Amino acid sequence: STISKDSLKTSLLQLECHFTWTLLKEHVGLEALEETILDHIEFFVEYRIRDYNILSYVCHLKNSNEEALKNLRRAEEFIQKHHPGEIARRSLVTWGNYAWIYYHMQRYEEAQTYVSKVENSYKNLSSTADGKIQLPEIYAEQGWSLLRFGRNYFEKAKNCFENALKSEPDDPDFNAGYAIAMYRLEGLAARHGDEMRPCLEALKRAVELNPKDTTAVALIALELQRLKRGNEGERYIEEGLQKTPNFPLFLRYAAIFYRRKGEVNKAVKILKKALALTPNSVVLHHQLGLCYKFKILQLKNTRYTPQEEMENLIQLAIFHFKRVIDKKPVFFTAYSDLANIYALGKRYEEAEEIFQEVLQRNDLPCDDKQDIYFNYGNFQQFHMKSESKAIECYIEGLKMEEDFYGRKMCSKALETLLNQKIKSGLGDATNIGTLGLVHNLNGKKQEAIECYKKAIALDPNNEEYLNALAELQLSI
Repeated sequence: STISKDSLKTSLLQLECHFTWTLLKEHVGLEALEETILDHIEFFVEYRIRDYNILSYVCHLKNSNEEALKNLRRAEEFIQKHHPGEIARRSLVTWGNYAWIYYHMQRYEEAQTYVSKVENSYKNLSSTADGKIQLPEIYAEQGWSLLRFGRNYFEKAKNCFENALKSEPDDPDFNAGYAIAMYRLEGLAARHGDEMRPCLEALKRAVELNPKDTTAVALIALELQRLKRGNEGERYIEEGLQKTPNFPLFLRYAAIFYRRKGEVNKAVKILKKALALTPNSVVLHHQLGLCYKFKILQLKNTRYTPQEEMENLIQLAIFHFKRVIDKKPVFFTAYSDLANIYALGKRYEEAEEIFQEVLQRNDLPCDDKQDIYFNYGNFQQFHMKSESKAIECYIEGLKMEEDFYGRKMCSKALETLLNQKIKSGLGDATNIGTLGLVHNLNGKKQEAIECYKKAIALDPNNEEYLNALAELQLSI
């Protein structure tokens, strides 16, 4: 081909589109993401361009470039029909994606044509000599795409929406994106025990600018619930149910609200309605599983547990959690959920299998791994009645440096278990030494030293305790 592949690649990397926004497929379940976008297309006309653009990228990640091109054509048709006066401005991301897909198909002439289209449009749209221009709607499209790829991208998404808002502070879409990014970041902070950055103002601003946006309305309710202002929050849920009774995304948040409030039957009813509208939604299956788990635990605590109803709920919960894992293998908390249901149904081998399967995954993020070790420890302690194995699990969770919620839970479980054993007269060297290790891993050096001294008094030749003590004394 007359076009040099290297210079083409250099131009491609300058484009603003999904291929240059470093959206990595290992962070999502491609099948689940594709279904989410298809559901979104069905319920929203106004975001078609954005949805077809990201759908084309997902198709490319699934190795179907022909399908990717089809979605870009759909985006183009929509632009021509609805924005005939601004074709160039609205097409920049679409054309960028075209260029990249043709490049991957080794159709370099066509790729170059689209690169030139973008470059020429930038020159025409820009007043500066170098043709560099930052369009707020491109920042926003990047922000929405980052949100779709999960929690590793929330901070970056927030920055994109902030950039878009600099030039258009009253744009409802940019405000909605910013508010959702803030809400998700706060959820992460809560999970990691970090400083919370309140998002209530941002959400209220989004609703003020677009009162029809019931997604933001629902998030206000969940945020108020998180702030222990649930009664106030419920009014927002009721308002949303009036405005959009058949909008699955709103229904999903409404169900989460009622489940957290303890009104599980109401939540199940809402989730079934939403699932009838979008039967492939992974989140809806996960939420239904959580509702059934709640009901199982309720039944377990009644005096005469009705066995048949119990069996039925266990089957339902297993069905929904399995759907989640099949469709989205990176939904890691669902593995613990499934294993816990097997344990509640006394199906211990299956529970053990699920824990082993997920802990062997090499793409397991640290916070999820700590969480799973905590759940696995609980399983060993309370279902398998093996305190020694439980201690091993909790210590594995504790050994990971980053101090996420799961690590704190492992630490708490260990201290409770070891102190109980020591108090009840089982204060042998092993338990006291292990408590020393726990204190040491938590950076409590003085407490660790005391434990190791006690353990050595009971077991004077233990190399492990002698070495640990010597190291600690040197480090102080």
